[in-house]
Amino acid sequence: FSSKEQSMSIVSIMQAQHRHCDALLAQAEAAARRKDWVACAEAAGAFMADTEAHLALEENGLFPAFEQATGMSGGPTQMMRIEHGEVRELMAGLNEAIAAQDAADFAGCCETLLILLQQHNMKEENILYPMCDRAVPEFAQEL
Repeated sequence: FSSKEQSMSIVSIMQAQHRHCDALLAQAEAAARRKDWVACAEAAGAFMADTEAHLALEENGLFPAFEQATGMSGGPTQMMRIEHGEVRELMAGLNEAIAAQDAADFAGCCETLLILLQQHNMKEENILYPMCDRAVPEFAQEL
């Protein structure tokens, strides 16, 4: 193994995606506070697109590979899928707040989303992704 291959773990790759999405959400929230709705819509749009791509990567690739390798379909991946649904509902709320140019509603959605994502990401990064690295290490090459 070269050092590059070792650093390309599922944990490190997916954690970097989490941090990227967190930064976009923070940009959107800051823009909403300034009532800069153009910048807010742009940052929120990037956050939602990149978050949806990340969720789809998990739901359509990583989770099925893990479930097939371990025979575990009802455990952690099922809970993560439920939480992904909650994330999508909150993202719809962000869109509604932008459309209404409602900074308070946007801030409320952001706060709820941040708490959910922090808890969700910790479970993935500390529990599920390490399990995936052990069960399907080759999946990191597909990321």
